Amino acid sequence: MAEDRLIQGRYRLLDIIGRGGMGEVWRARDESLGRQVAVKCLKPVGPRHEAGFLTVLRERFRREARAAAGLQHRGITVVHDFGEDEGTLFLVMELLSGRNLSQLLDDNRRRPLPVPDVVDIAEQVGAALAYTHEQAIVHRDLKPANIVRTADGTVKICDFGIARLGHDIGFTARLTGTGVAMGSPHYMSPEQIGADTVDHRSDLYSLGCVLYEIATGAPPFGSGDAWAVLVDHRDTPPEPPRTHRPDLPGPYERIILDLLAKDPDDRPQDADELGKRLADARDGHTGRTAPAVGGATVPAQRQPSWTRGMTTGSPAAGTVRRPAADRAAAVLTDSWTGGGAGRPHEASPAAGSARPVPPGDDPAALTARLEAGIALSRLGRHFEAYQVCAGVLAGRERVLGPDHPDTLGCRHHLAFGLARLGRLEDCYATAREVAGARSRVLGARHPDTLLTRYELGFVMGQLGKWEEALGTYREVAAARAETLGHDHPDTLAARYETGISLGRLGRSADALAVYRDLVAARTRAQGADDPETLRARHGLGVNLGRLGRWEEALDEACEVAAARERVLGADHPDTLVSRREVAVALGWLGRWADALGNYRRVADARERVLGAGDLEALASRTDEAQCLEQLGRTDEAAALHRRVAALRQERAARR
Repeated sequence: MAEDRLIQGRYRLLDIIGRGGMGEVWRARDESLGRQVAVKCLKPVGPRHEAGFLTVLRERFRREARAAAGLQHRGITVVHDFGEDEGTLFLVMELLSGRNLSQLLDDNRRRPLPVPDVVDIAEQVGAALAYTHEQAIVHRDLKPANIVRTADGTVKICDFGIARLGHDIGFTARLTGTGVAMGSPHYMSPEQIGADTVDHRSDLYSLGCVLYEIATGAPPFGSGDAWAVLVDHRDTPPEPPRTHRPDLPGPYERIILDLLAKDPDDRPQDADELGKRLADARDGHTGRTAPAVGGATVPAQRQPSWTRGMTTGSPAAGTVRRPAADRAAAVLTDSWTGGGAGRPHEASPAAGSARPVPPGDDPAALTARLEAGIALSRLGRHFEAYQVCAGVLAGRERVLGPDHPDTLGCRHHLAFGLARLGRLEDCYATAREVAGARSRVLGARHPDTLLTRYELGFVMGQLGKWEEALGTYREVAAARAETLGHDHPDTLAARYETGISLGRLGRSADALAVYRDLVAARTRAQGADDPETLRARHGLGVNLGRLGRWEEALDEACEVAAARERVLGADHPDTLVSRREVAVALGWLGRWADALGNYRRVADARERVLGAGDLEALASRTDEAQCLEQLGRTDEAAALHRRVAALRQERAARR
């Protein structure tokens, strides 16, 4: 295949990055979206190229590729697109930066990988298999070359659905003349060899072979020709891994040997059971425990390697403030679900033939329109933004279906667009539907699901549903802590909102405890002068005041105001909020003259920055007038009230 070829007018092949019995893998550029991808080109071979065979083959390929494209899990290589070009079947996948396990062993001169790496790979592959088996999909060709460890430590399984095409397309070289054609001999389960019924437990056997090899440096059966290897899989017990790797902990040896049981009934019955056994082995081996909870000690939760540096991306609305580090890393959905990529052709329900997508429904065009809608919202043009997003949603539902992650992402934006239009009840109902759909499609703990629930909590608060908001924030915080870690910025953001909800419910003592813990966590994770640490300290001071502890509240407010002025500037909105809190505490302590100076300072700054008619500037002038009244300066207070009233009338007239 010539270099620089353009597949289907979109994917420009750049250079070959892999060859095998199933075809070639190219690094390519998606000209529509301007990103690099991997394109696997699969060309039928052999004598069976009559029209009837090819028609069945194409339909089989379309069905299997669509099933692979529907898999949305961090541990599975994303399939962006598929189709046929000049007789070549092709799949477009995410381009991974990393090495497959076979390459890692070669890099290590075929010496076994470190035990922590073996355990990490086992846990991540097991989690991916648990997901795919729930979708009733079996890989059938799990081997080191099909498992990639990326640069950030994420482990991904490749080629789901492709192994099942092998026999029909004619890729897999036959091992013998007996008709055995599926799988690789070193990793095939006994039931595959014997042509028995194959289910998800066959993948567990293959995983056992993979783990045996990376733990010892060699597969469990490696001597002789291909047929001898197959016979060993069927009839010969494997040597215990510790025979070759004495430092491998006993519990992991037991797990590997159980995965390699000849009878599927003697293996772990599903990947979930495997995950639990791996967790038990890890905790038992390390001896780590978490702090006692209610007098009981619970196992520590280790943060998975794929969560390093993870964030949930930017909120759809500007109503929830997030740390700058979170806003800068909005790539999570892209890496898990394929981002804005879609399929330029969909199968016709009746004929099975491909029909072109209307230009307006091209995935790249839909993504560009959605970004334009988000930009309109940021400019305050909320109704136009809503109309644009509604059109994108209709297009994505036609092209991708209602439950595709990209469709759900658009529904997320649309839901919170309703809030910006003042339609809070409609937003509440729609966002709950989106949260439920994302939970069903992506999982209850997927960051996109948690993001929708997080922002839904804000709308609940706006509607006065503070008990419901509190429950939602607590659940999101717990899920993020389990997945991302207790000190991760997203976890801390949910805990901050938990404190807000408690304060709104009048539970200031509980809120105070949340904020004290949050201040410690933010200081530990981000530093004492980080804006988010200072925001947590502000919440702590507010709740000290609500509890009547005004001396402490004043001290806290003064320190936070000084720090914010140093870090953010004197006129920053957060600095002015803290300066006003200083004034409030001074007033409660009867120090009205000091309070007046702070109220006036805030009002002057807001008027200078926002304009005299801005609602926040007007509220600050009202604070100033009320403080003048407390000091007995009624004439000045009355004049200021009249000025505020006149400005409000001018504002109303302009509207």
